[in-house]
Amino acid sequence: MTLQNRVTPLGELIAAPERGLVYGNRGCLHDAERHVRRPFQVKRWIACRLEFRGRHRADPMPPGRYTGLFFLDEATAFAAGHRPCAECRREDYNRFMSLVGETRADAIDERIHAERLGPYREGRVDELPDGAFVLVEEEPWLVLGSELLRWTPGGYTERRARLRGNAIIVTPRSSLEALRARWNGVVPFLHPSTTEVE
Repeated sequence: MTLQNRVTPLGELIAAPERGLVYGNRGCLHDAERHVRRPFQVKRWIACRLEFRGRHRADPMPPGRYTGLFFLDEATAFAAGHRPCAECRREDYNRFMSLVGETRADAIDERIHAERLGPYREGRVDELPDGAFVLVEEEPWLVLGSELLRWTPGGYTERRARLRGNAIIVTPRSSLEALRARWNGVVPFLHPSTTEVE
C-alpha cells in the first residue's frame, strides 16, 4: 500500500511510490489503520536525515508515534514550511537559526507556521534565490538559475525560462532568507533530476 506521506512544495500530503531524499515530521497525523487524519499536529515542522545514529526510517507510520514524511529534496521541504531538525542536523539548525535571526526553536516554528498558513504572496520572480518555489498555472516550479523546473513526486520534469514579472511565491519568507545565503546543508538540497531534465 502506498502511504499518504509524501509532501509537495505546497505542503500537501499525497500518496506516491517515490520515497524522496529528505525525511521529516509534523507530529502524529495517522490513525491505527495508517490513514492520515490531519495535516499537522504541532507547529514544529522539521526536515531530517534519512538515517541517523542507526535509525533507518523503516516504518514511517508506527502506531501512536509521529508520522514519517518524505520530501523530494530540501528545496521541497523548505517550500512546504519545514526547517532543519535540531537533533539529527544540529549544525544545519544552528546555521538556519542564525540566518533567520532567531535563537529559540519555538519562535522560528511560530513564525514559519504563520507564514505557511497565511495567503501566498506575489513577488518578482527575478528577485528570488535558487531553491525557491513559485506557482505557474497552479503548479509548483523550482527557481534555478535562469530557469524554472516543474516539480513532480518523482523529480523535476520540464524546464522553462524564468518568468519576468510577478508570480505567486510558495516558499515562506523565513526560508527565503536562508536560500538567499546560498543554503546547502547535510541533506540533498536538490534532487539529481535538476541536472537531467531537458
